[in-house]
Amino acid sequence: MALFKNPFDADRRIRRGCDCGRHESQSAHERAIRAEAAEVSATEDGRYQRVVENAVMRALFPQDAQRRFFLKQVGASTALAAISSLFPLAAATEAFAQAVPEKKDLKVGFIPITCATPIIMASPMGFYAKHGLNVEVIKTAGWAVIRDKTINKEYDAAHMLSPMPLAISMGAGSNPIPYTMPAVENINGQAITLAMKHKDKRDPKSWKGFKFAVPFDYSMHNYLLRYYLAENGIDPDTDVQIRAVPPPEMVANLRADNIDGFLAPDPVNQRAVFDGVGFIHILSKEIWDGHPCCAFAASREFVTQTPNTYAALLKAIIDATAFASKAENRKAIAEAIAPANYLNQPVTVVEQVLTGTYADGLGNVRRDPKRIDFDPFPWEGFAVWILTQMKRWGQIKGDVDYAKVAKEVFLQTDTAKLMTEVGLTPPTGSKTIVVMGKTFDATKPEDYIKSFAIKRT
Repeated sequence: MALFKNPFDADRRIRRGCDCGRHESQSAHERAIRAEAAEVSATEDGRYQRVVENAVMRALFPQDAQRRFFLKQVGASTALAAISSLFPLAAATEAFAQAVPEKKDLKVGFIPITCATPIIMASPMGFYAKHGLNVEVIKTAGWAVIRDKTINKEYDAAHMLSPMPLAISMGAGSNPIPYTMPAVENINGQAITLAMKHKDKRDPKSWKGFKFAVPFDYSMHNYLLRYYLAENGIDPDTDVQIRAVPPPEMVANLRADNIDGFLAPDPVNQRAVFDGVGFIHILSKEIWDGHPCCAFAASREFVTQTPNTYAALLKAIIDATAFASKAENRKAIAEAIAPANYLNQPVTVVEQVLTGTYADGLGNVRRDPKRIDFDPFPWEGFAVWILTQMKRWGQIKGDVDYAKVAKEVFLQTDTAKLMTEVGLTPPTGSKTIVVMGKTFDATKPEDYIKSFAIKRT
């Protein structure tokens, strides 16, 4: 008889019906629980709720036997009510749902250069997966193709030159479409490389008549080359020729004597040295130490319509960039990004770029650990400087609200917030910009443009 059963035996029931007392039998109780679970799990919110509930229950009951014993004694509904009174399950579920990416399968285009290191390495080294994303990184032929495929939504986001989102937003070279640049991919990492026949022409004043290549019209390469030439008295539009050539084709053009040199991203410069067709004249960091080059970019539509996906993607990029900034990780990164589906370069070429110990093509081994570096913060001052050069050379005309455009495109606030969320400390204050010894005041962009003797405006 039930009256004489041991009430402290967890395997014995001391009353009729189910454990919770609301059903005729234990089997009816279990059927009701299964039906309730199916109903809850049928909706997206229900799935999020189950994830949160599971996490809470695992924390409260490290041993599953404890959880089952508790539920047998009080029933699921009573247990849920009791735990909800102590822990805000509804609020936690809502917060969790807000953090889940709306879209997990993404396509991100890149150009095969070391500037794209964080975007590329985030795939083989697991940074996208860490943030809940399945990202296909797609090697792309040139910057115009990157731009067009991103605008046409074939790519969700892309590796771009840092001036490109500004140009796209302002309608320079394409129809105006609001674009964003929430992370810098790399700083420094470029060089002016000349053909070996010019090894005795190191004075830029002797370069009249030279033919140069840059990756794209809207690029730091174009602006830094123009700046360097103009500071040495060479008008970049009348004294030399500058044309856009995709980075993978630059060394072949140098070898074929179609160009005299280029200001290019690596590993192009180092590959010219490796192949014996060129030498490194000057690193871009010797023109402006700490300059931005490439960037992670996406349309404003992508940012606003899939905010959780955007945040997860940006976190992955920030995480990868922080990893790449550490010298001790560079050799492993070189090995990860050198293969054919990424850079398609000998590992030794990529290592020389990333480690900063490299041959310059003139018989010297140089050491500069900051030849290329990685810092994701998109300073608005960078954007203002780029805009001054776009106006200086006639790419944009009329009045420009420099501060407004910079704030809308270079998402400094977003990056600071997400850097904090991944455990990094964002910088504060403003960034000092010095180009060839001349300090740039981002609050006086028009005065800066007027200060140049050679300009188109």
